[in-house]
Amino acid sequence: MSRHAVTIVLVVCIVLLSVFASTVHAEEKGKKYKIKIATLAPEGSSWMKRFHESSRAIENRSQGRLKIKIYAGGIMGDEADIIRKIRIGQLDGAAVTGVGLGIIQPAVRVLDLPFLFKSNDELDFIRERLSKEFEEKFKERGYVLLGWGEVGWIHVFSNSPVTNKQQLLATKLWAWVDDPLAHRMFDQIGVKGIPLALPAVLPHLQTGLIDAAYGSPLSTIALQWYTTVKYMSDLPITMANAAVMISKKTFDELPSDLQEIFLEEGKHMQKSLIDQVRSDNEESLRVLKKFGIQVTKTEEAFADEMEVAAHEVWEQLASTLYPPELLARIQELLSEFRADHGKPSTQ
Repeated sequence: MSRHAVTIVLVVCIVLLSVFASTVHAEEKGKKYKIKIATLAPEGSSWMKRFHESSRAIENRSQGRLKIKIYAGGIMGDEADIIRKIRIGQLDGAAVTGVGLGIIQPAVRVLDLPFLFKSNDELDFIRERLSKEFEEKFKERGYVLLGWGEVGWIHVFSNSPVTNKQQLLATKLWAWVDDPLAHRMFDQIGVKGIPLALPAVLPHLQTGLIDAAYGSPLSTIALQWYTTVKYMSDLPITMANAAVMISKKTFDELPSDLQEIFLEEGKHMQKSLIDQVRSDNEESLRVLKKFGIQVTKTEEAFADEMEVAAHEVWEQLASTLYPPELLARIQELLSEFRADHGKPSTQ
């Protein structure tokens, strides 16, 4: 074949490849994607309002090419069920608490350790410093972190006052069945928690099979627990973290422009959701008091004993849930933060 003929063949191949690439790109641009995400958050809650806002923004920015379907209120089961359904392809993602996040990547539970943080500012500082690291840790497990969220500061809600250890031990306290952190804390302080999936808490409170549970003011209202309890302990045990995740397999199948929209809207939702949840937790506490929920004062000796127990749990879970060097780094960062910003105020 002459050099001229070879040149013609090459030109034709380049043209055909260009046409093929353009056709594929056009088909890709026109293809529609549906992402299925599940959560325990009930419809009408602060979390669902923000999720729906974000979903509409994603659909509008993608001109209808990317649609989010959210299964709310635990209709897909507890968080362990949701994660399992993502793994087998029935769901694409989830908005979950630290319990669900820990099933995916146990190291993230370091952020839920009891009495680790004393303020929102401390949590914001640590989460910002470690966010990239956790993003990589989730990717290693096959997930993309779209944005952080929160449940709020966790308190004990009960049908009898809980101001000291004896009163706590006398309760029939719920223990989230899939939460190794809560179970270890219960063991450390001698509480025999009653293991249940989260959706089972309300009916068990109603029937009296349990008479105490732990949550934030906002979650206690959203999950209707406030209708069955009379007291709230003033002691903030921990900040319950949350996040929105999507399967990396699903994410990688999206065109690059839709991936960018997803990530951008996830970050936007993170800020608006956290701000909203914090504000709503403050308002929820006022509402709970209007409903007659009494906030009890924790005895100082009991609060000290709980914090000592928590420190023991930190050490016990190092190397099993999270690397000990990760906890050590957080403690060092917190010491630096507190030195720069003064003594934190307890929530």
